[in-house]
Amino acid sequence: MRFEHRAVPIVLAAVVIDVIGFGIVMPVLPALITHMGHVDLARATRVSGWLLAVFAFTQFFAGPVLGQLGDRFGRRPVLIASMAAFSLDYLLMAAAPTLAWLFVGRAIAGIAGATYGPAGAVIADTTPPDKRGATFGLLGAAFGIGFILGPALGGIAAALGTRAPFVVAAALSALNALAMAALLPETLDRDARRPFRLRDAHVVGAFKPLFAAGNATPLLVAWFLWQLGGAVYPATWAFWAAIRFGWDATAIGWSLAWVGLLSVVVQVGLTQRVLARFGERNAAIVGLGCATVTLVAYAFTTHGWQVYAFFLVGCLGAFAYPALNAILSRMVDATRQGALQGGIGSMNALAAILGPLIAAQSLGIGAGHGFDGAAFLVGAVLIGGAAGIIWAGTPRIPPAPAGEEAQR
Repeated sequence: MRFEHRAVPIVLAAVVIDVIGFGIVMPVLPALITHMGHVDLARATRVSGWLLAVFAFTQFFAGPVLGQLGDRFGRRPVLIASMAAFSLDYLLMAAAPTLAWLFVGRAIAGIAGATYGPAGAVIADTTPPDKRGATFGLLGAAFGIGFILGPALGGIAAALGTRAPFVVAAALSALNALAMAALLPETLDRDARRPFRLRDAHVVGAFKPLFAAGNATPLLVAWFLWQLGGAVYPATWAFWAAIRFGWDATAIGWSLAWVGLLSVVVQVGLTQRVLARFGERNAAIVGLGCATVTLVAYAFTTHGWQVYAFFLVGCLGAFAYPALNAILSRMVDATRQGALQGGIGSMNALAAILGPLIAAQSLGIGAGHGFDGAAFLVGAVLIGGAAGIIWAGTPRIPPAPAGEEAQR
């Protein structure tokens, strides 16, 4: 594939490493938390939910700050510093003697991991406006690839011990920092830089334009419910699989790799065709509906092989993101596009804080009462509610005119 600038594949690699670092530790979290905290799996899943919430909370506030620093000092130093901090943080978690240190490590990882803003800025700096949409789409593919590799590597490394995946993640992050230091050029011209203002580096103002988008309100509510419900996967999957099937870290890692692989296949091979054939609104409803059905199936599944089969349907949930984003982008005028996307990013981060808490507590409470599928039913209610809102409350949006489509 031809890139507009040699910096683009380098920052895409940084995103892949970022996601690998997040996913590589997931298979070992059940064993690590139960051992360090001296708790059973039901209580460990609640601890995991708080770990994910801490990660999302610090990332929620760090994103705008890193973006402002990138505008002031350039993209290159921010990305290199973030990846170096990632490496040191994973070494810290590898040596963590208590659960409290794991929380410190997750907080630092949330700060260092807010690299999507600077990575996206590199793409905006180096890619012509008419090609940015396709290039930005590669960020989603990079996330999917990282989600395939991360859990699989974590499952393999777990054979060496519950701390080994953290050491592997630290090494990968260090290598990526060195590669960026050697190969990544600065993409922001000095005359385009602006002073850093801490008073501007916040997310509160991003929420204001969201509900100013008129009839976008139902879609925005649906988006938030969808993000909340989807948190059941990162928050509870490893713990649920260990409780329900007795899977070890390797089996959990391969199941997560399967999820990532099918998601990438759908994003690359089906999404564009489905949107063109059925329209964004219908594609969003189908995607959210498939995600809902799959979660209900997981709540009552009895054999491990069924997990792989059910996600052949669940992977179609990948239609939701591009479909909803395309509709929203046409429901606001050009002066609000940036505010809308920024607000959506903040809303995703808020869902990433609340969603793991809801999912993890649901699994913990349900498992304590003999039903470990409770978290999936809660997720199904949230995502099914999102599908219902879109079906009942979203106007049918006409296709974009050819000229407008060309501009995008």
